[in-house]
This record gives sequence, C-alpha cells and structure tokens, in this order.
Amino acid sequence: MSYLYFKAVHIIFVVTWFAGLFYMPRLLIYNVEANDKEPAVKQALQSQFGIMMKRLWYGITWPSAILTLILGLSVLFKGPWAGILLHKEGLWLLLKLILVVFLYGYHLYTHRIFKQQLRGIFTLSSQQLRMWNEAATLLLISIVMLVVVKHGISLVWGLVGTVLLVIILMLAIRIYKRLRNN
Repeated sequence: MSYLYFKAVHIIFVVTWFAGLFYMPRLLIYNVEANDKEPAVKQALQSQFGIMMKRLWYGITWPSAILTLILGLSVLFKGPWAGILLHKEGLWLLLKLILVVFLYGYHLYTHRIFKQQLRGIFTLSSQQLRMWNEAATLLLISIVMLVVVKHGISLVWGLVGTVLLVIILMLAIRIYKRLRNN
C-alpha cells in the first residue's frame, strides 16, 4: 500500500477514534446522572448505558485507537517524517507526537472511568466529566493546528490561543450548568 493510502486510512481512524472519545464521556455523564433517578428507572438507564458504552468502547473506540497508532507509525516511517523529527523543522511533529501521547493517556484514563462505572463506582460528578470531556477537544484542536499550520504559528501564540480556549470552554460549562439548574 502506498504512503498516501496509509495516510488516508490513518486519518479515517483518527476521526472514528475521536468520535468514540467525544461520545464516551457523554455516556459516562448520563450514567452518573441516572443515579439521581428512582431505583427502577436508574436500573433501566444504567443497564442500557452499560450496553451502549461497551459497544462504543470495544467496537469503535479501542479498535480505532489501535489502528490509528499502527497506521500513524506507518505514516511516520514510510514518509519523510522520521528524518526531521529531531531537527528544528520537525519541532511541530515532535510537539504533535507529545500531544498524541497525552491523547492516549486521556483514552486510558477514560477507560478507567468506564470500567469503574460498570462496577457501580462513580468517582466523578457529571460536572467533572463535562470538564474531562473538553480535554479531548483541546487535544484535537492543538494537534490539528500543529499539523496544518506547522511553522506559521509561534509557540507563544499557540499557547495563548489554547489558554483562551480553555477559559472559553470552562465558562461555557459553567453557563450550561446554571441554565440546567434554573
């Protein structure tokens, strides 16, 4: 298979992986919020959410994460990227790979939350899970900006933009919480 096919399939699995990473925290939030329902409703909801979470996580998210990694390494070593990785012109790629490591850390911690919830252990509130959900958004934006813009953006402005985005997202979460409570 040629380099461009590896790259295209890699991007497809990145998209499906992120679909799972974006939807799974929503299911975790709904599962936590089911605890506030009467026992029969709580049982029915959590049973259904458990089925949905398992199908999403094991049927889409994990396979996509694994294939993203395999295909990403293929793209790295089949293309010109490995040769520039430790040079100045490859700084963007090195930063991207560091963010990808954080993304896999996010994935693994989300897996931990998922497994806890399946055992009936709820360590995070729905509000905390909403904030956790935004970490994937921040990583996606940061990674895409690094890949697309590369040398056209300074590290300082990239960090300033990321901090501003975090502030906006946290404000949006707080506003949403107030609207829900009213």
